[in-house]
Amino acid sequence: MADLERTYVIPLRREFLKVPRYRRTKKAVKAVKEFLIRHMKAEDVKIHKELNDELLKHGRQNPPHKIKVKAAKYGDIVRANLEGFSVEEPKKEEAKLKEEKKEEVKEELTKVEEQKKKEEEEKRKVLHKKQ
Repeated sequence: MADLERTYVIPLRREFLKVPRYRRTKKAVKAVKEFLIRHMKAEDVKIHKELNDELLKHGRQNPPHKIKVKAAKYGDIVRANLEGFSVEEPKKEEAKLKEEKKEEVKEELTKVEEQKKKEEEEKRKVLHKKQ
């Protein structure tokens, strides 16, 4: 079950007019993700196939000026799809992988901190021997 489910009409024209024609749809996709991160207060946004196809419907130079999106939040992940299509729940494996990555990052940070402490101690020993 989704923590939060909302429907938005996302304006894209202001964003994609800031870039060259051949990058417009790419910028529109980024604008959708940034909009959903800002409004749903999430860390990660996943775009479904139907939404992506709608953005690319007229090629990469001519995306739609605005798009109606249904977004559902599952933890820190937001899944977005076109209005009228279902938003699928993320797989449990995906959530587990995210948690494992967070744990790995924490472990790496602790290792780096330990190495820094060892280096500082060695420096102190060397300076202490010189005196």
